[in-house]
Amino acid sequence: MKLSGADAVRYFAKPDPARPGLLIFGADTMRVALRRQEVIAALIGPSGEADMRLTRIPASDFRRDASLVTDALRATSFFPGLRVVLLEDATDASAPNLAEALNDWQPADARLIVTAGNLTAKSALKTLFDTHRTALSISLYDDPPSREEIDAILARAGLTNLDAAAMADLHALGRALDPGDFRQTLEKLALYKWQDATPVTPADIVACAPVTIEAGLDEVLHAAADGRDVDVARLMRRLEGQGVAPVTLCISTLRHFRTLHAAAVNPSSLSRAWGAPIRRKDAMARQAVKWGAQKLEEALSLLVQTDLTLRSSSRAPAMAVMERTLLRLAKLGQR
Repeated sequence: MKLSGADAVRYFAKPDPARPGLLIFGADTMRVALRRQEVIAALIGPSGEADMRLTRIPASDFRRDASLVTDALRATSFFPGLRVVLLEDATDASAPNLAEALNDWQPADARLIVTAGNLTAKSALKTLFDTHRTALSISLYDDPPSREEIDAILARAGLTNLDAAAMADLHALGRALDPGDFRQTLEKLALYKWQDATPVTPADIVACAPVTIEAGLDEVLHAAADGRDVDVARLMRRLEGQGVAPVTLCISTLRHFRTLHAAAVNPSSLSRAWGAPIRRKDAMARQAVKWGAQKLEEALSLLVQTDLTLRSSSRAPAMAVMERTLLRLAKLGQR
């Protein structure tokens, strides 16, 4: 049986202990690891692993000895409580033996959690769990966390008092970061607000948001958008020394000015933007008003031409081409 969407999110938080097994699979190994960690903790509690009620079996060991999972499911523990057997990195080759283990499963046995990478629609492992009468299959996609997922993560972190602007920023941050970094940011935010009864604000999120590689590009983008050509030249030397690729810089600049253009047309769109707006949303709002939609379209046209030049067979020094474009943008922003 397959679960997806909100049903899957709710199941991870509160799994049914009567079900014999669950397959969690997806291309993003971090997403899979976080979800299986969540569901195992919900099944056996925080002390389950210390009580030896969790058995981990690598798929490589299972391939060498097909009886490992069946034996682990039937084993008894010295401690009372539900037990879980975790088979990690399973493949289609594991499907026949897992089918046998699920068919022989009894309510007194441990629960089986299987993790896998990306599986095709015709995968034997996926088909086994999809068509089983009581076991479940959940596929994880590289989508941003939903409102329900964010609310669940916030509740676990003890963060329940957020103003509307802070919640909008968290949604933007959830789209910008990978799942592991996003959860760590929320844990850091929970510690930051420990014993603080005031609502979480955008400033609190800025203080806890991780500094990514884009934060290094952020300065030169804002220098160009603010018309500070002297700072553009200085910051370009730093970026060049750090090994930032001209194409990467061009893509970041395009994204920044597209965000400004969207904000010039519809100011509310800025709250849904990801990346830099988390840290400098007010500055970007001012830039959008200052530039206006028409001038921003000129900037975007210039950036598209630069992008084509950088990806062409032109012999012009790529970083010099990008620096000239940023200086032209800074001059355009001064008008």
